Amino acid sequence: MARRNLPSLNALLAFEAAGRLGRMTLAAEELSVSHGAVSRHVRHLEEVLGIRLFEGPKNGLRLTEAGQVLLPFLSGGFETIEAGVRSVRDDESGTLDVSCTGTFSMRWLIPRLFRFRHLHPEIEVRLSASYAPVDFARERYEVAIRLAEEVRSEDVVTDVLFRENFGPVLSRAMAERMTFQHPGDLARAPLLHTATRRDAWATWLEISGAGSSGLGSAGVEYEHFYYMLEAATGGLGVGIAPWPLVIDDIRAGRLIAPFGFVPSGHAYVVARPLRRNRKADAFCRWLAQEAAMTPPPPASAGEETAARLP
Repeated sequence: MARRNLPSLNALLAFEAAGRLGRMTLAAEELSVSHGAVSRHVRHLEEVLGIRLFEGPKNGLRLTEAGQVLLPFLSGGFETIEAGVRSVRDDESGTLDVSCTGTFSMRWLIPRLFRFRHLHPEIEVRLSASYAPVDFARERYEVAIRLAEEVRSEDVVTDVLFRENFGPVLSRAMAERMTFQHPGDLARAPLLHTATRRDAWATWLEISGAGSSGLGSAGVEYEHFYYMLEAATGGLGVGIAPWPLVIDDIRAGRLIAPFGFVPSGHAYVVARPLRRNRKADAFCRWLAQEAAMTPPPPASAGEETAARLP
């Protein structure tokens, strides 16, 4: 095999950090070296390549055209190297990257995450929001939580956290102003929608057996579930929401569910690569325990009190 004709790795690292961060002092801090060491490495790289990579005064360096061409290649390469190292490393401590849908993170996961930190203070969970299909080969996360039928892959372990149930929710103040004895009463209230799940109301009407109940598609649409739920909590209308996203609001009395919750046919699943990863295994075991402790939703308004905290 031919020997790779590459400049010093330290020189490449120094240039990539300086170019990405925009200042050599910041690159020095990231690499835990002196400012002078970064400068020497960059000058060495320029001498080896026979080109200038930076131009301008010392306090206002900017990438040359050649530097702009080289930087993304190096950044992409180091990200690939980092991903490869991370894929085979099996530490018991350190950072665990978890990908999760945004509203589920805010409404269910984060309020419970302190219990995982208490059990595993050596593991730092770093959350990122995503609704995209799970792809461990391309992305840097090690655990993914999604609303899906199933994550199918021979190299992925998938566990169901819980089946999704959903139903109409509104603030207690709105419920006191209006009477909601049967689904047809919803026609008198402003309906709230979310762009990420435009068919939620139609699906609920069909599954619950309520028919159209005189409900149209008119109403206010919000970009994310989180905004829609905040609007419902603020008394702006009636939203349609999954039980895991409103469980704490129902139990605290901020929201009520006049017609209970029905199965949607979906499930919240947690996925992780098949390869051994002790941090991911510990996190997924904890997720399963939290999911098992999550009480089932009330099937009717009469059962709602039982779902609230003592």
